[in-house]
Amino acid sequence: MAKLNLTKPKNICSIDASTNSLAFAIFEDKNLKAFGKINFTGSNTYDKVGDATKKCLVFFKQFKIDAIVIEHTVFINSPKTAADLALVQGGMLGAAQVNGIRIAGSVNPITWQSFINNGKLGNVEKLELRKNNPGKSDSWYKGQEREIRKNKTIHFVNTYYDKSVSDNDVADAIGIGHWAVNNWEKVDK
Repeated sequence: MAKLNLTKPKNICSIDASTNSLAFAIFEDKNLKAFGKINFTGSNTYDKVGDATKKCLVFFKQFKIDAIVIEHTVFINSPKTAADLALVQGGMLGAAQVNGIRIAGSVNPITWQSFINNGKLGNVEKLELRKNNPGKSDSWYKGQEREIRKNKTIHFVNTYYDKSVSDNDVADAIGIGHWAVNNWEKVDK
């Protein structure tokens, strides 16, 4: 996406979307006003896209939102999952447009994660994980590294905003928003 010189909006909705849900955080200026998660239902992808669109139409009407910032999809192992996520995000962004939300931007996951001091684990942390849990598979260690980082994001959100968030998708949405309200000029628009 090209970077546009747009004035920072007052009300930003940050979103961590998946093929099954939309986690959100709504900021007014730098104040976290609302957060939560909307789950999608359906027996196949197209049913879920329809459900996502319907629910997002209602959701976006409930709040004053000037702009949306979503986590940019960087790498997904499964082409099917990438395509399904694109469909869901398309339904979500279409619902936003119908509700008059004209500014949409994105951020690379490692960008917002590094901003809250939750970048990739360093060699020391990785070695410590392996030392404390010898003999596990590479995929087990990768899974544990993801869990450690999810918990770091949750801890940041709960400490910085004095909340009790336990859902890692919601914590990610808040982390995305935290980055966006502090770095609007860097949001890919």
